[in-house]
Amino acid sequence: MTPFIHRACFLCFVAVLSLLWPSAVLPEPSKTEAKKPFKASIVINSNRLEVDNQRKMVTFSGDVDAKRDDFTMTCQKMVLYYMEEAAEAASKKQELRIDRIVAMGQVKITRTEGGSATAEKATYYQSEEKIVLTGNPMVKQGDDFVEGSTITLFLKEDRSIVEGSKGKRARAVLSPGSAKR
Repeated sequence: MTPFIHRACFLCFVAVLSLLWPSAVLPEPSKTEAKKPFKASIVINSNRLEVDNQRKMVTFSGDVDAKRDDFTMTCQKMVLYYMEEAAEAASKKQELRIDRIVAMGQVKITRTEGGSATAEKATYYQSEEKIVLTGNPMVKQGDDFVEGSTITLFLKEDRSIVEGSKGKRARAVLSPGSAKR
């Protein structure tokens, strides 16, 4: 694999996986640490990997499995869309920036400390730091869970919206004492 492919893959998964549940997984950064990018080792396996530099996308397909110490994400297909930006005014180097990542087909995100999210499709928007789950989405912690037609997780704001539709209303099941709040 070329260094460009390694870099694209690494940037993709560091961004998505480190931001899925930041408040529950990562300690609050100090003011000096806040500007440093979070770096963690991630192991990604799939049956196939395709890089399309013209369309600026990386596609992982077939039993995609991304693991880090604090959680695991599995799906059938994952597509990373990236952009290139100038690194610094004095430098002619280009840096990769993730636009969005789309995970499809039996998406499951499992935290090591507990809690999970499932859907048929999960789209992560880096600039907005949000994840949109569709296709029978459910977020579960202990015996508590929420489900609906669409679940949007706003990572920066530590909030979420569960939306219903004609065929499926938004629903929350809360069991007192079942999970830490």
